[in-house]
Amino acid sequence: MSKLRVQSFAISIDGYGAGPNQDLQNPLGINGPELMEWLFHTRVWQKMHGRDVRLGGGASTIREYLRAGLIDELHLAIRPVLLGSGEHLLNDIDARALSYECTKYVAGGRAAHVFWRKRM
Repeated sequence: MSKLRVQSFAISIDGYGAGPNQDLQNPLGINGPELMEWLFHTRVWQKMHGRDVRLGGGASTIREYLRAGLIDELHLAIRPVLLGSGEHLLNDIDARALSYECTKYVAGGRAAHVFWRKRM
């Protein structure tokens, strides 16, 4: 059966999926592109192909799907940068109450990779 997945979504160590002042010229906000500096240097990027449905969008889209319990698997790449403000991914999300668990953690040089799965 196909799964709904969030793959390789980057957040800062203070939990932001985008910096402040997002607009068309700065879709990730001020300093937001720093979140993506890990992406092209990892094997994870090369393995992201599959038949599952991959959820796109930003932090607010993922937050809505999490609250509804619709995401089966979530891969977060946590970058060692501080954004201070912006769009927070996990604000008001009780992942444990929503039946999510951390199934894997991989430390990397440019990001820590955390994998969540919804308990069935």
